[in-house]
Amino acid sequence: MEKDKVEEAFENVEKLLNAMIKDRAVPRNIKRIAQKGIDQLNNEDESPGVISSNIIYLVDDLSQDPNIPFHVRTNVYRVMSLLEKIKD
Repeated sequence: MEKDKVEEAFENVEKLLNAMIKDRAVPRNIKRIAQKGIDQLNNEDESPGVISSNIIYLVDDLSQDPNIPFHVRTNVYRVMSLLEKIKD
């Protein structure tokens, strides 16, 4: 995948994760995981493929959480679909 497309995908993922953090309907444990995802995006020691798989691993657990609001679950699936395309 081209570097520009990877950067664009990471920017979109960061926007979605920030929206989760700012949403008052989102439980704290979910906000914590969203923040960990943002921290992973800013990790310059790893390759884009490793970063995307780490974030997918984090947010995949969220999709199974029964306490997650429906609109946030949709954002989790958006994040996963953006990151699934990124490989090393």
